[in-house]
Amino acid sequence: MEDFEQIYSSYYDTVYHYLLSLCHDAEWAQETTQEAFFKALQHIDSFRGDCKLDVWLCQIAKNAFYTAAKRRQNRDFLSAALSPPDKTVEEGLLDQETAFAIHKLLHALDEPYKEVFWMRTFGELSFKKIGALFGKTESWARVTYYRAKIKIKEGLQ
Repeated sequence: MEDFEQIYSSYYDTVYHYLLSLCHDAEWAQETTQEAFFKALQHIDSFRGDCKLDVWLCQIAKNAFYTAAKRRQNRDFLSAALSPPDKTVEEGLLDQETAFAIHKLLHALDEPYKEVFWMRTFGELSFKKIGALFGKTESWARVTYYRAKIKIKEGLQ
């Protein structure tokens, strides 16, 4: 396997831009990228090669982001980060109580619905990229996202 410094220099931009797409904050993305590479270094022996190295690194980065997001839960961040493509959900987010209800429902969603919804809504990733991260098709990502959205809407009723 490549020297870790080579891995870092080769994949830093990929991981950083992925995190930037999730959080829309350059400083936060930089901090989380550093944390992700630190965790990757600690667990490099566990990389089995079942997926591409950049996918593995982005998974670590995503987990680091989720951990950081939980620590940073404040309504200003959540309101600014939310930009769902569905007008009904967006209008509901104007009401803080509804926004909180949506976040509770999202938090309670099973995987992969939660992660796909999060990546599409917060990370603004394309269905093609989401599918690639899971090793699935673009159609799979699209269907999973819409199923998650339906589950959230049903929970609000």
